[in-house]
Amino acid sequence: MNPLPRYGVTASAPAPEAMGSDAFQEHLSALYALSQRNNHVFGSPVGPLYHGGRHAYLPRFVFFGPHATDESWRLAFYANFDRRDLRAGHAVLHLVERLAENSGDGYGLNLSFFPLVDAAGFFLGAPLRDLGRAHWSRSDLPEIRLLEKDARLNGYHGFIQVESVDHDDVITVRVREPAGVPLAPDVELISSADIDPFPVRFERASRDIAPAEGPLTVAEDLPAPPFELTLCVPAAWPDDLYHGAIITILNRFIIRYRALQAYGQHL
Repeated sequence: MNPLPRYGVTASAPAPEAMGSDAFQEHLSALYALSQRNNHVFGSPVGPLYHGGRHAYLPRFVFFGPHATDESWRLAFYANFDRRDLRAGHAVLHLVERLAENSGDGYGLNLSFFPLVDAAGFFLGAPLRDLGRAHWSRSDLPEIRLLEKDARLNGYHGFIQVESVDHDDVITVRVREPAGVPLAPDVELISSADIDPFPVRFERASRDIAPAEGPLTVAEDLPAPPFELTLCVPAAWPDDLYHGAIITILNRFIIRYRALQAYGQHL
């Protein structure tokens, strides 16, 4: 029985047998092809990165919403810090496809998507390296060094990460701010309505403790204090539920953030 209608998810999920590496490569190729004919989505891989005498590139897609400018708010989305579970990356690719068809959802925004952070592992057979726990300012891992450079170059206002977790049966939404720089108290980045009807637990990391890992380790060097939002999805969930939840929640988040930008422009 397909659980998606019960949860009100309209996105179609790939069948379980379509979640392997060949299917993921085909999905990447299809989105690069779409970017060649869409006015809002651009395929812009980052690299090269090297392992074992070979090289590869870190996949990246950039979405410019209608009327986006150099002053637009910028967000970066990351998935598949571990290439063993490619479902999050598939979901991010489908999210970009949805934005390509419904560009108004990201009106005025500049969004970067990295659907496969573990590129050296996927393309070049590098060992598992716990990329999701790396300190971006101190890491020698090639993917993290590329992400650090990209973050400094683009000055993102927020970093959104998608992870699979083995120890839970609800979605955990974790919000982290730069140490000592709280977000405005009246700004709600994501709410229970954005998660509904999926089971959720919210966590807010202390703003008084400097992060020891992840993108906020470069926050002090960025033009504006960014936030970090992590979506932890139970790995045990069925593929269609897992996939549909990510697309639904992130699409709602983008629409909320678009409204925040519009509100900020009129302050």
